[in-house]
Amino acid sequence: MADSPGGDRHSVAHSADLITDPNELAHREARNALRQFDTVIELVEQWLQPDRPFKLRPSTLLQLHRIVLDGISAYAGNFRPAGIAIEGSQHEPVGAHLVPEMVEELCDYVNDNWTTKSPLHLSAYVMWRLNWIHPFTDGNGRTARALSYLVLCVRLGCRLPGRNTIPDQISANKSPYYRALEAADEADRQGQIDLRALEEYLGDLLAKQFVEIHQEATGKPS
Repeated sequence: MADSPGGDRHSVAHSADLITDPNELAHREARNALRQFDTVIELVEQWLQPDRPFKLRPSTLLQLHRIVLDGISAYAGNFRPAGIAIEGSQHEPVGAHLVPEMVEELCDYVNDNWTTKSPLHLSAYVMWRLNWIHPFTDGNGRTARALSYLVLCVRLGCRLPGRNTIPDQISANKSPYYRALEAADEADRQGQIDLRALEEYLGDLLAKQFVEIHQEATGKPS
């Protein structure tokens, strides 16, 4: 397994693919990505209602994963049944038998720290920890980015404006994203939770998302 912190990261697990044609797969992935983002926005709007206090639950994570791998994998919406490796990373995810417990702990961390930690910290924690657990055979990164964005929006109390969203920016250039995840992984190996690099990275992406709105409002580049 390669260990370049700046390189690409891919899950390596037993295949359960339902689509083998590359063109058909790309089309389905693009369609599912749009459906997943629409679901994120729907959930944000639901949780912004006064009578819907936010609680992060494993079912939300599974729902987002089911959508992004719908028609692509037999494991869509299900935790992985066996071990997995991340090609391009030094991190070794936990055994499959520990995944449900670790996901519960992730949700507990967010819920317990909902009012005491910053929105960027909670968003960064979800993004890192879900990638760290790597609970699925495929679609871990896409689900982590969607869930992270959902948490950020709800914690800030609004649907964030701008079409060049944080998940879109990450998809367009993943190298800084991988480096920030690796920095958090290294801190974890030292027995610490240090998400400063990831928080700073997400903060920069959030600023770029807002810049687009400023450009549209003023009719000129910022």
